[in-house]
Amino acid sequence: MSKKLLFCLAWVLGATLGTGRTQAQVLTMRQAVQNALNNYGTIRAKANYVKASQANVREAKREYLPDINFGIQQDYGTVASAYGPSAPSKVASVSSSGPVFPTQNWNAAFGALYLTNVNWDFFQFGKARERTMVAQRVLNRDLSDLDQERFQQGIRVSAAYLQLVATQKLVISQQRNLARADTFLTVVTARVRSGLNPGVDSSLAKAEVSSARIALTNAIEAEQEQANALAQLMQVAAPDSNNFTLDSIFVSRIPASLAKAPAQPLTEHPLLKFFQDRVNVSDEQAKYLKTFQYPSFSLFGIGQDRGSGFSYNYGPANPNAFTQNYLKGTGFGAANYLVGVGVTWNLTTPIRVHQQIVAQKYTSEGLKEEYGLISQELQAQTILAESRIKNALANYREAPIQVKAASDAYLQKETLYRNGLATIVDVTTAAFVLNQAETQLDVIDTNVWQALLFKAAGTGDFGLFINEF
Repeated sequence: MSKKLLFCLAWVLGATLGTGRTQAQVLTMRQAVQNALNNYGTIRAKANYVKASQANVREAKREYLPDINFGIQQDYGTVASAYGPSAPSKVASVSSSGPVFPTQNWNAAFGALYLTNVNWDFFQFGKARERTMVAQRVLNRDLSDLDQERFQQGIRVSAAYLQLVATQKLVISQQRNLARADTFLTVVTARVRSGLNPGVDSSLAKAEVSSARIALTNAIEAEQEQANALAQLMQVAAPDSNNFTLDSIFVSRIPASLAKAPAQPLTEHPLLKFFQDRVNVSDEQAKYLKTFQYPSFSLFGIGQDRGSGFSYNYGPANPNAFTQNYLKGTGFGAANYLVGVGVTWNLTTPIRVHQQIVAQKYTSEGLKEEYGLISQELQAQTILAESRIKNALANYREAPIQVKAASDAYLQKETLYRNGLATIVDVTTAAFVLNQAETQLDVIDTNVWQALLFKAAGTGDFGLFINEF
């Protein structure tokens, strides 16, 4: 009985002092998930994409507003002119106009133009509305993209948390295994010194201790790697010991929501909603392209005033009828206004746009195929999740029986060895079986929760898992 008590004390010390976790702050599952949702770079990036799409929606709604232009121009130059045809064709030219002189002259004065122009495409066969709808669909897509990224990040962090719990339990199991090997080495050494057993037993016992130390080192390394992975997912620095103190009490119970149905249909899965919104964007873009096949009706109005340093009677008969006074040349002189209704229709646009519409429709069909593929994969994952839960529960019930049997076998072999009725090979074999059973128990405990997480990932209901904490 005293040796069993020593065993328990060694295990407790190994689980507390050996890992140095008693003074650290406990990181819960909910805290780990929330840290990731707050800090992870991809989520923060997609949140900014949503803000950009929101701004695009506001801009699209204002696109229907009329164009209002106001301009002021003041010049100094000549007004010599000549009869002849002219049209602007990708070249810069001046708009000077004046009487025709028989010879070139360089009389120059100031001039000014004050202009207000209003143009409003008041009817475009739904072009402005469809442009706004496209922007809104893009916003919906980016919102669902953010939601599915948050959902998947929650799944990834939860899986990493469970794996770290398992590796930490494996470290404790290997510490127990090393404590057993050390204790048994003491027994073997004493019996060898007293001549009750051959010296080779001592060598075999030392080899078992070394093997246990290597297994413990490997378990610690796996724990450190998993802690680093969790830290990266949470976008936080790992503790100085490269480990976290986790709340692992939950693995000792079976989740209450294992048999619960998801709170939403599969079509509400965040990933499926994202793929559906991609289809919606493409369909809306096709509708928007169709509006370019039709004309645009416009209202326009122009108000204009001009000033000039040349007098009304300036010409060959009176070449000095101008002034170079700045204020007189740039003042208001002649005002005009104009209002009207116009229609603009490029008759070749429907021919060009038709193929764009066809291409967009094929894009929509491709996106629908991707949606169908993801839907099938999620349905298969949901079915597989139920099988994983069933198998995990079966193993969960069997694992303690295996550990109990292996522990009894080891105790029996060790007792027989102490009394000279068993060989060291019998004891080491029993120790190996016990260590294997304990490590399997550590993994099986978390496998039940991993199966529940797998179900939550397949059904899209993360609450099935996270509401257990």
